[in-house]
Amino acid sequence: MMVPLVDSHITSWAYGSLARGDITPKSDIDIFIPNPPSPTMIQAILERAKIQINQRLIIQATPSYAAKAYLNIEDKKGYSFPLIELKQNEIEFYKFAGSIDYKQVMTNTRVPGVNKELMLIEPTPKGHEQSTIQGREGIVARKLGVDIRIVLERVRTLERRRNVGHTGVFIKRELAPHEDISTVFRELTRNNPAIRRRLRK
Repeated sequence: MMVPLVDSHITSWAYGSLARGDITPKSDIDIFIPNPPSPTMIQAILERAKIQINQRLIIQATPSYAAKAYLNIEDKKGYSFPLIELKQNEIEFYKFAGSIDYKQVMTNTRVPGVNKELMLIEPTPKGHEQSTIQGREGIVARKLGVDIRIVLERVRTLERRRNVGHTGVFIKRELAPHEDISTVFRELTRNNPAIRRRLRK
């Protein structure tokens, strides 16, 4: 999934359980492109590589988060990239979850990160160890190389989701085959003041 991007000199990260080493047959394979040249170019690169895109979505999790495009290619496999410039805390989320680049994937490198159960996953030569991050936020931030505010924010978010269930997202727009990602995002921006406020930030 990363090779066509590498060949086009585009940085991408695999993040989540694949990066941490706690992957299972049911895990998603998520590839994130932090600085895409354009949605059209990313789609063209994948199409030239014979990677079929089955679903395209624009998702903005909350009014304060950056909108992202999601290109799903098959069950539990897909690409995502931001449609506006990311804030530092949004970039650091990927370090929090665990992320690796193409070279690290090819050398079977694994990195520490936090899963959805708020467990710190630390790779070992023969597997991984896991421990709770609650009450250890400062230690975890140092281990992951992120601001402690990222850890505290993710704890609050995931605890709220655990207590009240998944509450949905601010914007989720599936695109028809003939629609252009950038055009649809511009339309959403024109019609939604909250998106415009996030753009100004």
